[in-house]
Amino acid sequence: MRLIQCEHEGRLRVAVVESPEQVRLVNADEGVYGLAKRAIAEKRSLSDLVESELSDTRLDYAELIEQQRLRAPLTHPDPAHCLISGTGLTHLGSADTRSAMHAKAQAAESELTDSMRMFKMGVDGGKPQDGQPGAQPEWFYKGDGSIVVDPEAALPVPGFAEDAGEEPELAGLYVVGDDGQPWRVGYAVGNEFSDHITERHNYLWLAHSKLRACSYGPELLVGELPEHLEGTSRIVRDGQVLWEKPFLTGEANMAHSLANLEYHHFKYLNFRRPGDVHVHYFGTATLSFADNIRTQDGDRFEVDLPAFGRPLRNPLRFSSTETPVAIKAL
Repeated sequence: MRLIQCEHEGRLRVAVVESPEQVRLVNADEGVYGLAKRAIAEKRSLSDLVESELSDTRLDYAELIEQQRLRAPLTHPDPAHCLISGTGLTHLGSADTRSAMHAKAQAAESELTDSMRMFKMGVDGGKPQDGQPGAQPEWFYKGDGSIVVDPEAALPVPGFAEDAGEEPELAGLYVVGDDGQPWRVGYAVGNEFSDHITERHNYLWLAHSKLRACSYGPELLVGELPEHLEGTSRIVRDGQVLWEKPFLTGEANMAHSLANLEYHHFKYLNFRRPGDVHVHYFGTATLSFADNIRTQDGDRFEVDLPAFGRPLRNPLRFSSTETPVAIKAL
């Protein structure tokens, strides 16, 4: 089952994707968030609840896109109660890249970069088989719900940014129950979006490079995630494909299990605050930046993962000015 959120008759609505052309509205308050909270309270699966609340109203999918009425597939009514975060160095990448990484990982410990040590830790211990926590991954904070850009809407690039690069990823979407238990609502295609030049200056600036907008959706996959997923990331400029590359994701192509990544996020008590929404990016396998692509205003990112229905598309909007920030004493 795949769900979307959209604006219809002045309010946020949930719809089931019935075909590439059509969606069917669901009777729900507070969107997918409200449905998830109700499913938790009633001890029902989300898909079962959705099936019981299907309406007879169907909408044209293309029209929703054209009128920019699509919304991110899970949001919190108060953006401050949505945490956006992610993990890096999680994907094995292509066979050639994997071989090269593994060859480097056999080098003496003193010769490894910090990034290679982190990657090696994931390869060696990111998929524990005994039910115990595995190796701890890299983790980063992106922001709260205010940085989320809807599918088809423009990703803003601040005036101080040195780069505006895509990161095609899977994202896990979660709601924390009233008792502090995290519940996975489903998965979505995501563009985590980062400033790679800032990160390249010094890896300790990774935290700065991640403080950007992001997008995910348009569709929320409810249920089990396939272990092997094949997608395509592309950049379109002036109606022509500027850059395009396939990528692999899913657990079969990752150094860490999803359960391990989830554990190391939600082990922190402050991430289990009742009622909060979490959007957690699971890491990328390919970047246009690695191929020396530099994006421009108006370029459009497309992350296409067929198992998730329609691709995630977002144009870029560069800011030509930077507003000075003056701190005042009280």
